[in-house]
Amino acid sequence: MKRGLLIFCLLFLPLAAHAIDARQFADPKQQEAYDTLTAQLRCLVCQNQTIADSNAELAADLRRQVYEMLEKGQSKEEIIQFMTDRYGDFVLYKPPFTAKTGLLWLGPAGFLLLGLLGVFWVIRQKKAAADPASGQAEKLAKIRRLLDEGDAS
Repeated sequence: MKRGLLIFCLLFLPLAAHAIDARQFADPKQQEAYDTLTAQLRCLVCQNQTIADSNAELAADLRRQVYEMLEKGQSKEEIIQFMTDRYGDFVLYKPPFTAKTGLLWLGPAGFLLLGLLGVFWVIRQKKAAADPASGQAEKLAKIRRLLDEGDAS
């Protein structure tokens, strides 16, 4: 009996884990707007999940608030504006490119570029140190120039 109950619980555990309060609208456009908004807004507690994916209480409150605002007839733009006014651009899962967020957007590319330039410089230095012929050619050219200057005098 206990074994059967354990198997039953294990089989339905994934369903319970994904049972984040699913809200349904009569209007399919409102449902689509709700799904889009909850996928665009970041959970402020989890920070790496949208409010649609998060089980945090704050995410549930934000989902409820989005639901109520859509029920009142507010547009997606109005809801996003309300959320960003209240929580800042951080509430957006993909924040816009602005002067404030520019470093966040461009920083990784800048560090990658600096790293590649550093690797290129190190490889070039090692090649120059390992290639004695390049150093010898410079020395021979200097000696020839000095000899030519000595012959001209």
